[in-house]
Amino acid sequence: MTTDRTSGDAPPASPEEWRPSEHELARRAARSAQSRRGIAIAVTSSVVVIGALVAVVVTSSGWPVVRDTFFDVSYGRQVLPIIFDGFKLDLLLVAIASVCIAVLSMAVALVRTSRSPAAAPFRILATVYVDFFRGTPLILVILLIGFGVPALNLPTVSTLDVTVLGTAAIVLTYTGYVAEVIRSGILSVHPSQRAAARSLGLSNVQTMRHVVLPQGIRRVMPPLLNDFVSLLKDVGLVSILGVTEAIQQAQIETNKTFNYTPYVVAALLFLIVTIPLTRFTDRVLAKSIARQNAQGAA
Repeated sequence: MTTDRTSGDAPPASPEEWRPSEHELARRAARSAQSRRGIAIAVTSSVVVIGALVAVVVTSSGWPVVRDTFFDVSYGRQVLPIIFDGFKLDLLLVAIASVCIAVLSMAVALVRTSRSPAAAPFRILATVYVDFFRGTPLILVILLIGFGVPALNLPTVSTLDVTVLGTAAIVLTYTGYVAEVIRSGILSVHPSQRAAARSLGLSNVQTMRHVVLPQGIRRVMPPLLNDFVSLLKDVGLVSILGVTEAIQQAQIETNKTFNYTPYVVAALLFLIVTIPLTRFTDRVLAKSIARQNAQGAA
């Protein structure tokens, strides 16, 4: 039996045959024009405001002195290799401190979120640890550990290099901050997730490892990245113990000529690393907000 194709419904049009309506084209054109107008206004206002600020600074009477004292390009090129050698030490300290902070903060966060009665003393100690190091300024912790530990005259410990002691102070302080961020991520996971995992036969450890931690870490990734950016900047504080990193090297070069351009060079080196990290953090935060909004809409 043959089918009369002319009597049936017409087949749907292929995607290649679809064309937007006149109204849709008009809406697209209006949105495109509005976007171009917004970009033009933003660029114009930015140029006017930034140009006015630059004009005020450059035309001020003290600008020549400031330019020669802080922005001496030739002197900056001269000291750049020396300061960059110190900056490489900063990056090394950040890498070492990041690994130590990740391990210790995870341990502290897990202890604080543990529900076992036998872990009560450890929860108390972890709480005291977090409260102390979160409430004490980092520079004081560095001074206390950098000068206090050698004064104890303990075997091996008292002979540690100031670089190690300064890094240990940063690790202890940032562990308190990061542990609280991770703990907040763990507590943000709904109890029903634990119940569902337990009903499937997972143990407490398996539930934490495969269900709770992946969700909790993903939710707090933006603040963790912010802490990493702060760590990159604060690692320079070890210079107060005499560690010859970028800031200390800039101070040495400045003391030779009383020209502060080396400090500007050191700042630029930090900005070259921190600005991309900050933009990446903003992007991760935007994606996290969009994902949460999509889940809420669903």
